Amino acid sequence: MSEDAVIEAVVAPLVVEPVDPMHLQALALLAEAGREARALYPELFAPGSPAPTNSPLGEREVYLLVWREGVAVGCGALRRLDGHRGELCRLFVTLNARREGIGRTLLARLEAEALALGYRRVVLETGMRQKPAMALYRAAGWRRIPAYGNFAKDPTSVCFGKTLR
Repeated sequence: MSEDAVIEAVVAPLVVEPVDPMHLQALALLAEAGREARALYPELFAPGSPAPTNSPLGEREVYLLVWREGVAVGCGALRRLDGHRGELCRLFVTLNARREGIGRTLLARLEAEALALGYRRVVLETGMRQKPAMALYRAAGWRRIPAYGNFAKDPTSVCFGKTLR
C-alpha cells in the first residue's frame, strides 16, 4: 500500500435500544457517570454520599442504552417534566467512546422519542464544567435557558431547552 493511500477506519454500528432503567448496564453506566461527576464537582458531594439511582419509568418516558459491539457505551433518558415538556437526563457516554458521534446519535434519538411521545418542548441540565456536552447541545440547536426546578439553586447548573419540530 502506498503512503498516499487513505485507510478508512471501520466503525462498528451503534445499536440504540429502550431498556428498563434498572437494567444492569444502565446502572453500571450511571455509576460511571456518578464517579465522573464527583471528580468534576467535588464540592457538591459529601464523603460517603450515596451513588445516584434510576427511578422506574413513568408514562411517556423512555430510557435508552447505546451499544457498540455488545458493549454499552452510552445512555440517556427522557422523563416527563410536566404535561407539555419532557426532560432529557442521564445523558452519558463512556470516556473511551467519546468524540465518535455517540452523544449526537443518542441526543437525536431522544429528541425523536420525545416527539413520538407528544412532547414539543424538551429541556435538560448539565454542569458548567462539561464544556463538550454544552458544545454538543448548542450544535444540535439547543439554547441556554434559565435554570429550572431543583437546578435553580445550583450555581454549577447550566440548562438548555429546545422546541421540537
